[in-house]
Amino acid sequence: MNSPNFLISLTNDDNDYQQEQAAAAEDAARRVGVGVQIVYAENDAITQSQQLLKIIQSGSAPHPDAIIFEPVGATALPQVARAAVTAGIGWVVLNRDVDYLTDLRRGSRVPVFAITSDHEEIGRIQGRQMAALLPKGGYVLYIEGPSESSAARQRTSGMQETKSAEIQIRTLRAQWTEASAFKAVSSWLRLSTSREARIDMIAAQDDSMAIGARKAFQEHSSEADRQKWLKLPMTGCDGLPKTGQAWVKSGVLAATVVVPPNTGLALELLMQAIRSKAQQPECKLTVPTSFPSIEVLVGQRGERAASARHGR
Repeated sequence: MNSPNFLISLTNDDNDYQQEQAAAAEDAARRVGVGVQIVYAENDAITQSQQLLKIIQSGSAPHPDAIIFEPVGATALPQVARAAVTAGIGWVVLNRDVDYLTDLRRGSRVPVFAITSDHEEIGRIQGRQMAALLPKGGYVLYIEGPSESSAARQRTSGMQETKSAEIQIRTLRAQWTEASAFKAVSSWLRLSTSREARIDMIAAQDDSMAIGARKAFQEHSSEADRQKWLKLPMTGCDGLPKTGQAWVKSGVLAATVVVPPNTGLALELLMQAIRSKAQQPECKLTVPTSFPSIEVLVGQRGERAASARHGR
């Protein structure tokens, strides 16, 4: 039996989490002895759909045994999913709640399932981080992902559950990339309302967006305003060792949320399904954690308060 080959479709190659998704897939492929091809959709749902349909409908190139994809758009490509399964290609969705999987799995002879981060819990952790960093309340500039993203909506919903009532949210939107957050924050800073707004903290739904926001503040024309913005605590999400966690350790970020990459797990579960000829559970959730822990954040807050009282 030839080794299986899988296609990995990711949203873009500019985001540190997507880059980690690609690296995790390649590491897992070597570990379990399968081939992988990785394609990027350039943050465009139409591009992603066309890329996948071209491969599924190809009459010359060999089909992959399964497609693992992280959707760009809101729909998670149900028609493309049906075309893949009809062609005998397994279908795994990453980081998205998908309502068509139950029907697609019915009678399917290829693996069909989803693996997603628990986005509401990610948001709940961010809300707890806000409460730890702003114990007396305040105003948070919150940089969300795109409006069509269910992950962004779920993270916001979770955050609203756990933030204190004394914390008020002002929202900007970006596209899960550093450049998009830089553009969004730069545009906001040019508005007169930004000069009048009270902001006590910056929180982004993605570490790269947090860094994009920070760069926008660094380029502010007013030195006094620049220093004001850069002194505010800033948090993100994804918490990869070389980016988000490193930025926390260096003091660039106050905290992040560690979101485990799931492409490697997807490959392992696919191989189990192929060998056992049995479906995996329809959806598996990965578990996020705060970095540092909420307890550490609260302790750091106490240390800062004590230092301030003693004039250090």
